[in-house]
Amino acid sequence: MLKFVSWNVNGLRAVAGKGFADIFTDFDADFVCLQETKLQEGQIDLEFLGYTSYWNYAQKKGYSGTAVYTRHQPLSVRYGIGIEEHDTEGRVITLEYPEFFLVCVYVPNSQDGLRRLDYRMSWEDAFRGYLLGLGKPVICCGDLNVAHEEIDLKNPSTNHMNAGFTDEERGKFGEWLAAGFVDSWRALHPDEVKYSWWSYRMNARARNAGWRIDYFMVSESLRDRIAGADILNDVFGSDHCPVSLEMDL
Repeated sequence: MLKFVSWNVNGLRAVAGKGFADIFTDFDADFVCLQETKLQEGQIDLEFLGYTSYWNYAQKKGYSGTAVYTRHQPLSVRYGIGIEEHDTEGRVITLEYPEFFLVCVYVPNSQDGLRRLDYRMSWEDAFRGYLLGLGKPVICCGDLNVAHEEIDLKNPSTNHMNAGFTDEERGKFGEWLAAGFVDSWRALHPDEVKYSWWSYRMNARARNAGWRIDYFMVSESLRDRIAGADILNDVFGSDHCPVSLEMDL
């Protein structure tokens, strides 16, 4: 059994001061994937016994960024998706293993006024093409910056066509599913309401006025290997909480 955890930490240096080391130890995971690390190389020294870490940094300081900690030596590691216009923000790390690829991703936010929606759409197509071209089953995790269905956010009617719940973004998520990927949480919890992100405004987390935008997506061929999926909303330190996956691999 392999355990995976994914967490948008919204600034790793900040969360490191909020008990991250203890939280990490409590995960007891084979893989811990982080998004929005907001780091440049050399800005933090945060290693854990038994783990090797891999980092992808944005060119822009204090922005985006991803990291993966693993107990298992990969066959290869890739940074980005091999398309220059999409590879300056440190958004993707891919680890290859004999049976699967693990992909940690921080999908671009369409932003206020949807000013980055067009870029987001081109990113979505390029990233999906990248995953489909890997050539073996995929476990892809991270902040996908979209709530797929109305069950995935507290206030769907008032958020319709806001960033993260536009018809365009939801449609691209549907294309993921049509291309042969499974939303692991929803596969095991078809009717359960649980969120992974809450605005810092208006006491949203205390009121549980949240969104489910953090996912583990797995190739259809791995569906029967999903042994567990959870949203760890009792873990604090970020505006997101971690999500987890257990795979019988």
